[in-house]
Amino acid sequence: MRNRAIIVPVASLLAIAASAAAPAAAQDHAATAAPDDILVTAQRRSATIENAPASKASVDAATIATTINARNVEDTLKYLPSLVVRKRHIGDSQAPLATRTSGLGASARSLIYADGAILSALVGNNNTSASPRWNLVSTEEIARIDVLYGPFSAAYPGNAIGAVVNITTRLPDRFEGTLVAGTTVQQFDLYGTHRTLPAYQLGGTLGDRFGPLALFASADHVDSRSQPIGFASATATRGATGSATSGGYDDLNRTGGAIRVVGATAFEHQVQDRFRLKAALDLSAALRLTYVGSLFRNTTDATVESYLTNSATGLPFYSGTTINAGQTYTLAASAFAGSVYHTEQRQWSHSLSLNGSGSRFDWQVIGTLYDVDKDQQRIANTALPAGQAGGAGFITDLGGTGWKTLDAKGAWRSDAAATHTVSFGAHADWYELDSNRFNTNDWVRGSEGTLNLQGSGKTRTYAVWAQDAWRLTSPLTLTLGGRYEWWRAYDGVNFSQAPVVGPVNQPRLSSDKFSPKAALAYAIDPHVTARLSFGQAWRFPTVGELYQIVTTPVASVPNPNLRPERARSLELALEQHDARGTLRVSLFNEVIKDALISQTGPLAVTPVQVGTYVQNVDETRARGVELAVTRSDLVHRVDVSGSVTYADAITSKDAVFPAAIGKLLPSVPHWKATAVATWRPVDAVALTAAARYSSRNYGSLDNSDVVGNTYQGFYKYFVVDLRAQVRVAAHMEFGIGVDNVNNDKYFLFHPFPQRSVAADVKVTF
Repeated sequence: MRNRAIIVPVASLLAIAASAAAPAAAQDHAATAAPDDILVTAQRRSATIENAPASKASVDAATIATTINARNVEDTLKYLPSLVVRKRHIGDSQAPLATRTSGLGASARSLIYADGAILSALVGNNNTSASPRWNLVSTEEIARIDVLYGPFSAAYPGNAIGAVVNITTRLPDRFEGTLVAGTTVQQFDLYGTHRTLPAYQLGGTLGDRFGPLALFASADHVDSRSQPIGFASATATRGATGSATSGGYDDLNRTGGAIRVVGATAFEHQVQDRFRLKAALDLSAALRLTYVGSLFRNTTDATVESYLTNSATGLPFYSGTTINAGQTYTLAASAFAGSVYHTEQRQWSHSLSLNGSGSRFDWQVIGTLYDVDKDQQRIANTALPAGQAGGAGFITDLGGTGWKTLDAKGAWRSDAAATHTVSFGAHADWYELDSNRFNTNDWVRGSEGTLNLQGSGKTRTYAVWAQDAWRLTSPLTLTLGGRYEWWRAYDGVNFSQAPVVGPVNQPRLSSDKFSPKAALAYAIDPHVTARLSFGQAWRFPTVGELYQIVTTPVASVPNPNLRPERARSLELALEQHDARGTLRVSLFNEVIKDALISQTGPLAVTPVQVGTYVQNVDETRARGVELAVTRSDLVHRVDVSGSVTYADAITSKDAVFPAAIGKLLPSVPHWKATAVATWRPVDAVALTAAARYSSRNYGSLDNSDVVGNTYQGFYKYFVVDLRAQVRVAAHMEFGIGVDNVNNDKYFLFHPFPQRSVAADVKVTF
């Protein structure tokens, strides 16, 4: 039986907290400060415990509201240095994060937290089911987002190879509320698709303090229609029989082969609701108990559009053999039917934390739970148009997938000057994947039939860590730390009807690893700091890499014998900071041995087929430079920020796939850049222009996808966004903007949004 309920060991959590040393009494800032001050204090305490000697970037609520046409939380990161979120449309539930050294298919090489609860889906390492659960947080509740670059803090597991994103949400000190309504309208024009695609958002927050208890609730509703996620195409075949059709477009696939584009697929209509409650109880002046709970619900319906018209009937043509533009093409039923589906999702997140603070010692115990209560997708497998109303298909069910984590951590300062700041902690996590696909006689209303595909399993990690930031002299600080981890993978089960796999109970795996960390920071003067950081990180295989089977669009089988990947990262950073901003230059180098990357090759099945599967690539290397700047009042009333990143990220050793040696890593381009400028002609008006640039991407390890601007290709892009924010009254703001105003039509495997007009109104009370 699948485990659909994962229970946080609350009793154990409270017992650990009770056994910790009682902190010295401290003034209760939370009871007297303004709301923003409370948030800054809470963030400062968390940062003290983690004590990360890493390059950082941040964005706060005011900057987000002023500069970004934000409909979803992941939008708020798009102008931060080196980061790319592959968000295909508003409400996209598959939006992985790429960093300066890892691409969009490496979701397990970054960590995203909201109020200490992990949003990264470390059940996999891909840009689909393992994408971060951004949808559990709404934009209106954000107070601040902080990004740490690289695996240089012992407080985080090896998944911090790329970056750690910490989202802090608001906590009120008095009664407050907001109401927000927004819309975004995209004009999409490509091949034979010409559509106006609207999205609507309605949300609100409500909070208050009742003596020692602070409550904050938020709700958000999104109704979105997307551009096509993919395109159907065919290659010419021999023969002279078939139905005559008109329509279609000649093009090239990503390897340069001639294709005929015959339709657009997977127009997604999503209706989403999210609800979130945050409650904080001050048990004493130095002790706070906090609960955060979130519920996300999503319904998605996907449709298709054929460009082909049957010359005899005048109706759309979806499958079979056709004579089109003088060539013969054969379309399988799945060419269109496989992109007609209905998805229902219901997901819960809970966290419970106990925080203590004192003059010399801060500590926290936190337990988190993420439960995929329902995740069911019904997919057609009957030729259209009949298949639109029902018929044979598949039901994919991820219900029972989830994770739970438990952390206890503290930071002790040796004296008032913090000559030593010793941070330490213990960690445990449990991840479970329960992925099953069933045959069904009626994909619209039918019940689950025979099992078609199964991939399930579990991983567990225990860890202890410690590090000491030692002020050797007034300007010189040495940070030394380490993390030891015990990892296990077990209960792996696989079955597939085609290609034939199992059923098989996969072998158990285990690995114990130590990750040392070191950093030396020198304050050249009060405003300039130089820092050299080193970190080794072990990133253990996810349960999805070990056990999950995928058969479309390319057959893939799991690899239950993967080894953990080892990253050794080095960064030299020089940062200048003053009251008006920062300027940072970082040189970075990262070498990963046994890198876990998906490759194409022969599958171990009968008959032999070619497919994709995760392998341990012998070695990858990424090195480069990152320049980041923020400056307020660069000229009177003009604020600017921006970044430029150059990365030379390649496969340096690969005995299995030597064609990849020396080639760029997937979706890690040589160049990435952002620029944001905001002008405030008067206090009530802010006008922002922003730009994002990426040089040529590749999707394959050997860079054989030579055509980038086509479906399944990865191309360069240059996107300009505009936003105007106007405060029309003390409690009302209007925003209007345009994303991709230059209408760059680019692909990152999928076609990305074209020019979109956005507008929103916010009322506070």
